[in-house]
Amino acid sequence: MARRSVPVLKQLLSNSPILNQTRSVTYMPRPGDGAPRAVTLIPGDGIGPLVTGAVEQVMEAMHAPIYFERYDVHGDMKRVPVEVMDSIRKNKVCLKGGLATPMGGGINSLNMQLRKELDLYASLVNCFNLPGLPTRHENVDIVVIRENTEGEYSGLEHEVVPGVVESLKVITKFCSERIAQYAFEYAYLNNRKKVTAVHKANIMKLADGLFLESCREVATKYPGIQYNEIIVDNCCMQLVSKPEQFDVMVTPNLYGNLVANTAAGIAGGTGVMPGGNVGADHAIFEQGASAGNVGNDKLVEQKKANPVALLLSSAMMLRHLQFPSFADRLETAVEQVIKEGKYRTRDLGGHSTTQEVVDAVLAALD
Repeated sequence: MARRSVPVLKQLLSNSPILNQTRSVTYMPRPGDGAPRAVTLIPGDGIGPLVTGAVEQVMEAMHAPIYFERYDVHGDMKRVPVEVMDSIRKNKVCLKGGLATPMGGGINSLNMQLRKELDLYASLVNCFNLPGLPTRHENVDIVVIRENTEGEYSGLEHEVVPGVVESLKVITKFCSERIAQYAFEYAYLNNRKKVTAVHKANIMKLADGLFLESCREVATKYPGIQYNEIIVDNCCMQLVSKPEQFDVMVTPNLYGNLVANTAAGIAGGTGVMPGGNVGADHAIFEQGASAGNVGNDKLVEQKKANPVALLLSSAMMLRHLQFPSFADRLETAVEQVIKEGKYRTRDLGGHSTTQEVVDAVLAALD
């Protein structure tokens, strides 16, 4: 029997319909993993109901295995209602629109109340280039991981004497270590190569010094991940000049807010950057940067809010709930709409309404 030459054999094998079938990488779910999950939904203020409504439409179209428990919460309330907190504690997961925070007047931020009472100590914002969306810089893919419960946001302020106000910045070893641990664990699990700690320890030698000390200790447990440090003012300059040098960034509270918004602006704007807040037991997903943004009356009236950031945040939520195929479908559809460029809201250079963008995403779902 004559043997076929290797090239001929390869050609025959490549033409085989069996070998040409592709199989996606999957995982083995546990029995019951496909059961629908309850998610607490807080539409919020301003554009919040518009963008959360967009997510509801897409989830329904995909037949995603989740259902929402909706609660009306507004930023001018004194506290988050007890039944809302109970719902989040029961469901473990929440999707939230923006909640307006009044400036001054002694009214506490409900966003901060949620983070503190649920101990959502890690804020994560993913700032990356979307294909088809022009920006000044390419190859940007930064994850900003921010300590969420202390620092300048501790809320410890008082008037010493008339005309003199003291605001305390609190940094603890416990909170610094756990946010550093989360950042390195995130990098390890997501095949990231570098973690950069952002600080101002040259001036705040004790507070930021403690934060750096904690990061250094955790870094020794992850020898395969590069670790470096950068002063926050130099960090801002480096972000706007060469953002592609950064990978995962871990920061105290206030710096993280500034860095995440700067990185978001560089990568395409706050309207397209997903994010969330996570703790040991609960998670709240919302627009990544400028999460408290509720738009303006004109935007609400014209119904032209950008739903992309919250759609991508809801994809993060689906992955958190271990529904990766639904997350992949949603992300792919959103990226296709952005790449085609036909339907974009004003902040992305277009004139589309929220619903027109949602309809385009629905049409792109495969």
